[in-house]
Amino acid sequence: MHVGFTYDLKKDYLEAGFTEEEAAEFDGIETIEGVEGALVSLGHRVERIGTVKRLAEMLVAGKRWDLVFNIAEGVRGIGREAQIPALLDAYDIPYVFSDPMVLALCLHKGMTKRVVRDGGVPTAKFHVVADEHDLDAVRLAYPLFAKPVAEGTGKGIGAFSKIPDAKTLRARCLDLLARHHQPVLVEEYLPGRECTVGVVGTGRDARVVGVMEVLFKPKAEKDAYGLHNKKNYKEIVEYAVPEKELCDACGAVALDAWRVLECRDGGRVDVRCDARGIPNFIEVNPLAGLHPIDSDLPILARLNGTDYRTLLSLIMESAMARIGAARR
Repeated sequence: MHVGFTYDLKKDYLEAGFTEEEAAEFDGIETIEGVEGALVSLGHRVERIGTVKRLAEMLVAGKRWDLVFNIAEGVRGIGREAQIPALLDAYDIPYVFSDPMVLALCLHKGMTKRVVRDGGVPTAKFHVVADEHDLDAVRLAYPLFAKPVAEGTGKGIGAFSKIPDAKTLRARCLDLLARHHQPVLVEEYLPGRECTVGVVGTGRDARVVGVMEVLFKPKAEKDAYGLHNKKNYKEIVEYAVPEKELCDACGAVALDAWRVLECRDGGRVDVRCDARGIPNFIEVNPLAGLHPIDSDLPILARLNGTDYRTLLSLIMESAMARIGAARR
């Protein structure tokens, strides 16, 4: 199969003047080579495309592929992750992972929580703060947790995200609004254990590929799995497979959210337990990182007995089965 490969290479954005934080979501060359190598080993012929602009140029020039493997994050706006799937839909070219509606929805953490809440999936009470005036409408129980509504890779999240009182909430929200130029998601803080769940497949065929608990070492930032902890995970974070009871409970919440949101092929769902030990949905990553060594999805898959090549094979099998069924 001739597979096109779309992505955003971090090196290109750093050379264009982006800061390390601005480019944090983009992929290093190790990820590009890892994905490409796995796909080639599965018998596919891979052609690197790159960004949405490069894809547009190639499509206009008449290039086509049997399938596009898309991990591009995009640059601007809430719909940035949806740009490549929307363009491929316009040219009737199938692709791996979720469609434009899902990717745009899931990037906005507030809208995502509204949908999963409506679908009966447990999630912490929350409020979206778009400007200073919205702070007066927050009616939640402290402590709270505040983060940008549409960032990934833990950007805008750290020990400072846990909010003890209204004064701190105002200061933190105003700072996040100014720094990230987007609304702030404010949630009631979940004090329990935190896990991330890997999912492969689509709809009824979706299944859990592994559950991984995130444990902070003494030098880690407390209470938040943010950018600092993720970047320095080898020194300050420990990953472990929790007991079966917690795995089953987290997996059930993750699958319910995955299906309610209509995510496809593969990704990751983050959950955290409340004061009663009940797992709650935090957020979903339908374009999860695929660095062979350092990304959470490959790490949790590996901890649960699924190697990188097999993980990519499961994702591709889901996409090809889904696309084949849609075209019959």
